[in-house]
Amino acid sequence: MRALAFTLALLSGMAEAQAPAPPAAAVQVDAAVPARANALLGLLKSAGSYDELFAPSFRAAISAEQFAAITAALTASLGKPVRIDTMAVPVRWHAQLAVEFERGSATMEMVLDPAPPHQITGLRIVDQVTHDDTLARVEADLRALPGTAAIGVYALQKGSPTPLLEVAGDRPQPLGSAFKLWVLAEAARQAGSQPDRWRQVVTIGPRSLPSGMLQAWPPASPVTIQTLATLMISISDNTATDTLMGQLGRTAIDRAAAATGLSTPVLTTREAFVLKGDVALRARWIALDPAGRTALLARDAPRFAVTPLGTGVFANGPVATDTVEWFASPRSTASLLDRIRVAGGNTARAIMSINPGVDPATAARFAYLGFKGGSEPGVLSLNFLVQTKSGHWFAVAIGWHRPDGFTSEAQLIPIATRTLQLLETR
Repeated sequence: MRALAFTLALLSGMAEAQAPAPPAAAVQVDAAVPARANALLGLLKSAGSYDELFAPSFRAAISAEQFAAITAALTASLGKPVRIDTMAVPVRWHAQLAVEFERGSATMEMVLDPAPPHQITGLRIVDQVTHDDTLARVEADLRALPGTAAIGVYALQKGSPTPLLEVAGDRPQPLGSAFKLWVLAEAARQAGSQPDRWRQVVTIGPRSLPSGMLQAWPPASPVTIQTLATLMISISDNTATDTLMGQLGRTAIDRAAAATGLSTPVLTTREAFVLKGDVALRARWIALDPAGRTALLARDAPRFAVTPLGTGVFANGPVATDTVEWFASPRSTASLLDRIRVAGGNTARAIMSINPGVDPATAARFAYLGFKGGSEPGVLSLNFLVQTKSGHWFAVAIGWHRPDGFTSEAQLIPIATRTLQLLETR
């Protein structure tokens, strides 16, 4: 999920320059401000030079390729850019732009270098709104994606989640790192009967591959259970995940997974990487039923713990995304999110809200927004637990799978953002 988190950071304006304090006198608008605004509009239309428009400091933070991904996300959600509707200049060299697109609008803040040639040093997408959007349009856009895609949008009250929109709602989909929601739920369950469980200090286990940070820490460093869960959900730390799973116990995790719709046995990330990287071992895995797979993991545990992990396992695209994965349907994912809402406790819900998964403006529309995604080549999963400011709860589970190709965050994130915006006033 590192790429996904980075893309979201870009969308929320990672390269933002600090503006000076507003002056008391009226602002004199330099001709360079509207000129740069129009040049920005041209670049959004794929015309113009990225290097000429943006200052070196901005280009050091966001490359032309990354900016193209941002533009692709905007156009996927809002259509082609049309014009700049309004431009306000509250501070010299700092403009607020309302950019109209075919199907919506985006509010942007632009900061220019006071020195000629007045290149853009800061750009932030403050908000985006899709005009006349509906869940039916969301469904149509999701169905148009190549490969297989699924979505479930559910109202959460008493009883089972109530579907507002379902596409393949009961079909198990590969989850990538979104399986970590089940690990969080089991940690919360154990903490419910062991009040000091979150504060328990343990040592880091065998290293997995990034994403994350604990793989770079000294072996056997001490951490708390809550720290492991926090890193697992907020930055999708794989080593934290595996260490936490070892503390919770495979039997407990598998029992909970089987009862809540997740495929079993539940692999650690290290086990998944080893299986994906070893063709012969993977063939054995595929030929076994769940009980046989559990036995294989137990019998070969020393091998899984010490096998070197190759960073190039995904160099040629998706690897065994339909066999060596974690699988659950949108409906099962929503039920798990509802369980976290009702019985997970404040700690688990707080952990889920650290990384909201969408731009800050969208997150600010809600009283609560929890998120966990998952991604690897060919797999993309976005899952949200939200409470509106009027007090209503919803779960959103979106999955996209292409066993023979790549899934684009720039295409799926706007669909998720639009879905959340449609729930805001329900």
